[in-house]
Amino acid sequence: IDLFCGIGGFRIAFEEACNENSIQTECVFSSDIDKFCQDSYEANFGERPFGDITQVNEKEIPEHDILFAGFPCQPFSIIGQMKGMNDTRGTLFFDIARIIKEKRPKAFVLENVKQLVGHDQGKTLKIILKTLKELGYHVQYSVLNALDFGLPHKRERVVIVGHSEPIMFT
Repeated sequence: IDLFCGIGGFRIAFEEACNENSIQTECVFSSDIDKFCQDSYEANFGERPFGDITQVNEKEIPEHDILFAGFPCQPFSIIGQMKGMNDTRGTLFFDIARIIKEKRPKAFVLENVKQLVGHDQGKTLKIILKTLKELGYHVQYSVLNALDFGLPHKRERVVIVGHSEPIMFT
């Protein structure tokens, strides 16, 4: 599933990687509150994402193996006011956790701004990691820079990966 899907960047990358390896994929649910993103996503994939994630009944989301979510970064960004969990958008991570708890995907990939790592002296990331671990997942995170992957853009992001079974990345 593709939460906070925007125009479908996670989905495009995942589907292309799977196609290169002859792996069949199907996105069974997507969600984004932004109407313009919904329009673009629908144009790109022929399906309109559900709107407000807080209004999604997690029991009604189809079963899925992998969850992707680029949850709102404004509460943690130096460009935003860095209110973190004191900003309503900062608490939307818990909607991801609510869905993970109910659906138990095999894996998830979450993405946010690099500043999430040090936000509130690292306390915010600790809350997120603790929540995911308490759900029974093996969790790792890393700050990645788009420049290191051949893209002509310096864009540092924290990527949080969780698996129901342990997998170590180097």
